[in-house]
Amino acid sequence: MLKILDRYILRRFIGTFFFSITLMLTIFIVFDISEKLQDFIALKIPIKEIVLEHYLNFIPYYGNLFSPLFTFIAVILFTSKMAYKTEFVAILSSGTSFKRILRPYMIGATIITVMSLILNHFVIPKSNKVRIGFEDKYLNSGYVTDERNIHRQIAPGTSLYISDYNNGLNIANHITIEKIAHNKQTYMLKAESMQWDSISKSWNLIDVFERTLIYSKLDSIKKGKSKFIFKETHQFYPTKNMKIDFSPKDMMRFLSKIEVMTYFELKEFIVKEKLKGSSRIEFFEVEMYKRTAFPFATFILTIIGVSISTRKIRGGVGLHIALGLVLSCVYILFMHISTTFATSGLSIKPLLAVWIPNIVFSFIALFLYKNAQQ
Repeated sequence: MLKILDRYILRRFIGTFFFSITLMLTIFIVFDISEKLQDFIALKIPIKEIVLEHYLNFIPYYGNLFSPLFTFIAVILFTSKMAYKTEFVAILSSGTSFKRILRPYMIGATIITVMSLILNHFVIPKSNKVRIGFEDKYLNSGYVTDERNIHRQIAPGTSLYISDYNNGLNIANHITIEKIAHNKQTYMLKAESMQWDSISKSWNLIDVFERTLIYSKLDSIKKGKSKFIFKETHQFYPTKNMKIDFSPKDMMRFLSKIEVMTYFELKEFIVKEKLKGSSRIEFFEVEMYKRTAFPFATFILTIIGVSISTRKIRGGVGLHIALGLVLSCVYILFMHISTTFATSGLSIKPLLAVWIPNIVFSFIALFLYKNAQQ
């Protein structure tokens, strides 16, 4: 049951957190509007779409992205003020342990972490679909994928080759589909181009050539060996409709493809990409693990923030905030470096790479906790 002290600290913690995050998001929005205002006017984008599709989805994305940092700042802000007024001296003098003081902080951190996990895995991916759709419709209307000579495994033993892809028209040029079984080609299709049919969720191929090979095994008299003979059939079609495990969403901007998937969609997608032999599995795994690891940093940064700011020192709140910002920047930099190692082909697992900063900073939090004012 929460006591008066718990309610007092928890109320100030949550209140300062939402105040600081609201203030920072307001600044972000002002800068974003000033940067994009000319585009909004030139493209005559309706205000309703700007507000509901862009900024309404802008807020949860960036708010949650920096929530551990805002939590850290919130803890330092109000805790430093309490320490400056010697409130913690009085609390500790009354026989309350530092561990007991941490209780309302950890309750607040739990509330923020749970909110962040739900947002990361389920809410923000859906809002990103709207936000990114708005950006692609108006601000990125000239976006063209720079991928050339695209190779995809669309089924076990079946590969797709595309010379180039027009993401604006959803047209792929110079298509080859090849099936291999027992190290032998059994089927090959070539087409000049193919266009996506959004109604039937299939591709319309133009100028199609199909080659099918049927193998027969003959026993050779010499040394009991066998050899294969085959016959082949050819077919030509001016047009052909075909369903394959490949769609325009596979050619979305790479980051967009990650950002719009909920937890279960991303997990299922990773399984499919592994079957296809994708070379970018690590990017998707890092994103999935980071959505969990980053919110849990809230606990670590909260302990660090409380341990630093409960002690009254020269320089007051300003020094506490400066130290807090330095530690936050180091954490974010550490996260970026470790995840880069995982996605750059080095022998480090994505799960470990994502959690390394939390593990290291847990030891820092433990050290500061042990040396905090008792």
